[in-house]
Amino acid sequence: MSAHPYYAHRHRVTLDETNLVGNVYFAHYLRWQGHCRENFLADHAPGVIAALASGLALVTLDCSAEFFAEGQALDVVEIRMRLDSQTGHRLTMSYDYVRTLPAPEILLARGTQSVAVMERGAEGLRPVRIPDELTKALDPYRFRADGGQPARNAQSAAGTGTVSG
Repeated sequence: MSAHPYYAHRHRVTLDETNLVGNVYFAHYLRWQGHCRENFLADHAPGVIAALASGLALVTLDCSAEFFAEGQALDVVEIRMRLDSQTGHRLTMSYDYVRTLPAPEILLARGTQSVAVMERGAEGLRPVRIPDELTKALDPYRFRADGGQPARNAQSAAGTGTVSG
């Protein structure tokens, strides 16, 4: 679907994720976005997960999804995450929701999520620098407008999650 490297998390759609007419209920796409991001952290930035227990916060500023085709129960959907931008204490990721099974691959939806890196303190939340571990982990998945590849080769950069369900 894209020449750019991405982190991939695979998910098998369950019956409870579909609505009365049999297609995937729209809210599940945003939930899967969160699953993809959390699996990425577990796979590539476990120190960030540990820091969440001691005051670090990844605060979602906005998220969206645009739909192109319908997903069905038992489809395998691969959620492909890329880093679109990193500015100050903010990150914006993009997500492609690609049905991989049954074949052929079909782009079901495309989403985005902007996150602020914050720290909890006595005065509430305050912006903090993006942890180096997270910056380094995201760099191979950074969107490059010129189509150029990051330092690592794209095939070794594309991680895969497990099929859940």
